[in-house]
Amino acid sequence: MIASYLPITDPTLIFFVVLLIILFAPIVMSKLRIPHIIGMVLAGVVIGSHGANILERDTSFEIFGSVGLYYIMFLAGLEMDMESLKKNSKRFFFFGLLTCFIPLILTYIMSRTLLGYSHPASFLLGCIMASNTLVAYPIVGRYGLQKYSSVQLSVGSSMISLFISLVMIAALSGAFERDGVGVSFWLLFILKLAGFIAGSIWLIPMLARYFLRRYSDSVMQYIFVLSVMFFSAAMSSFIGLEGIFGAFLSGLILNRYIPSVSALMNRIEFIGNALFIPYFLIGVGMLIDVSALFSGGNVLWVVFLIAFFGTFGKAVAAYISSLLFRLPQRDGNMMFGLTSAHAAGAIAMVMVGMRLEVSPGVFLVNNDMLNGVVIMILVTCIISTLMTQYASQQIVLAERGRWKDEGDVSADDDEKILICVKYPEIAPSLLSLALLLRNQKMNRGLVALNVVYDDQKASGGRKHGIQLLESLQHQAMASDVQMQTQVRLASNIANGIKHAFREFSCSEIVMGMHVHTDISPKFWGEFIQSLYNGLNRQIILTRFIQPLNTLRRIQVCVPSRAEFEPGFHRWLERLCRIAEQLDCRIQFHGRQESLVLIAEFINNTHPSVRSEYTPMGHWNELPRLATTIADDHLFVVISARKGTISYKNAIERLPDELTKYYSGKNLMIIFPDQYGDTKEDSMSFTEAQHHEESSVYDAILRWIHRKDRS
Repeated sequence: MIASYLPITDPTLIFFVVLLIILFAPIVMSKLRIPHIIGMVLAGVVIGSHGANILERDTSFEIFGSVGLYYIMFLAGLEMDMESLKKNSKRFFFFGLLTCFIPLILTYIMSRTLLGYSHPASFLLGCIMASNTLVAYPIVGRYGLQKYSSVQLSVGSSMISLFISLVMIAALSGAFERDGVGVSFWLLFILKLAGFIAGSIWLIPMLARYFLRRYSDSVMQYIFVLSVMFFSAAMSSFIGLEGIFGAFLSGLILNRYIPSVSALMNRIEFIGNALFIPYFLIGVGMLIDVSALFSGGNVLWVVFLIAFFGTFGKAVAAYISSLLFRLPQRDGNMMFGLTSAHAAGAIAMVMVGMRLEVSPGVFLVNNDMLNGVVIMILVTCIISTLMTQYASQQIVLAERGRWKDEGDVSADDDEKILICVKYPEIAPSLLSLALLLRNQKMNRGLVALNVVYDDQKASGGRKHGIQLLESLQHQAMASDVQMQTQVRLASNIANGIKHAFREFSCSEIVMGMHVHTDISPKFWGEFIQSLYNGLNRQIILTRFIQPLNTLRRIQVCVPSRAEFEPGFHRWLERLCRIAEQLDCRIQFHGRQESLVLIAEFINNTHPSVRSEYTPMGHWNELPRLATTIADDHLFVVISARKGTISYKNAIERLPDELTKYYSGKNLMIIFPDQYGDTKEDSMSFTEAQHHEESSVYDAILRWIHRKDRS
């Protein structure tokens, strides 16, 4: 009686059943200590037409499955370390060739000798096993190892092997359809491929910069990213390659425009991992007919040979590469785990073979080969997920042991960022900056503060402050970051900030420069001058004309003797984090002795940062630097408080020079830590707590200057 209602055809019930699987498969698999991905695939086997026939693999599974596969490849490209990709390009290429041709050759020889397949059928089967699908990549994301070297190698080599396999399949298909592949075929294919890659590299960044600068709405940004991914996938299919190549390429191109700590990246990962990728895995399981193993014939033998030789070839390539690259065994395990799975790519290649006629009515792929490939998908997915899970655990444990041996510096780090917000138009950019500055490994929350002047308008100001902080808190939650908020009444804004700074035990302040349209007599605004003179901790003042993720270069002006200040490493560490997250170049201008220490710090702690060093003899060169600052550059000035070792009289002209030469530019001014761990409340006769901005000597000098001009 129940069977008469199966398979379910109502769209609402279909979606409900799929959501139940996505919800309960991880719970059940966790109890069994089995990776969740295997649970999704096995659930697809059970509910599919070859199992309990609860659901039929209709167009919804094809659509959502395609989106899920594109999502996996898109995320892999989006999370690639581009600088590591450039530096280790030879390793990527070498491992890609090994993981492609070793399984191809082994499978081809096995097919010809043990299975007796024809040359085209053996070549097709070899191409299928040469490629792989990053089915286990979500496991890597769950452990936070996307930037790990062996993971990056596996992702890059997977795309190389997949690309080669797709090209060979296209050539095989062309040979059948055109009675041979000649020079014209390859010339046309190369022209289409070159045009597609060149067009993508030119068009996608231009569109991304245009769109992200003008539209900050989270839904619109997400739809834009998805549109780029699908357009690139469609164009890839148009030139004769599978859409997964285009999805990966679009991820690589958009890599620098979507920082890993941004709310947009969080949304992309969340929706993909919550819906599209599980849908794809369930759809893969629905293709598998386990009963074919027991139907007699050669299916079991074919499955064993295909799975063994293909997987053995992937293992040989991974472990040989890890030995040649002098990587530990756990990295070899990771490389083998990620590159050993086959899924939708294999199905697509088999479908190509099923359309190729060897003779009238006889096709290149027979039923035994089709069933063997489909069941091989299940076997390799299980092997891949188990090995990737095991390798991820090994790497995490090894990394924790290394941190313990080296000393956990994060335990002594007092990092806690205070964001001072007043204007709604610049508050989101201040939060985005704080997300780039924070240490993700420490995973500490942020503090957002709004100080309201205590006067007759205080109640209205407090109401607007609460609304502003609530919207900011929603933005932080979208990035999975905890945030404390406070609206504070104070008769002195600077004192209100300083008191909140000490109450929350913060380490530094991020705040925007004033946004008055008229020319202010004080460049720093009404209270910032009092704040940086009365607080000895790091203060970062910013003015962003365009979104952070569209910046191409950071230019930093460093005063002489800045390396002797207690806060030298703190501001340098923060700038390196910004450069890493935005994947942009950072150029330092300063004295040679300062640049040497900066280069040493970056090489030791942030080797992936693309840094440049330009000697600057004197602070008077600031106006000349203005000619090199483009609209998509960030100009950073490391300033100094009066009485400190890096302070110089030329800094007095900084407000005038920034106003005159750097108007309309993205600007950041950093006042570093000056007195280390000294408490701000301490004050003695020899060390005053406050330094006046102007002294009687300055007044005399200005009077003499006016007399000379007159």
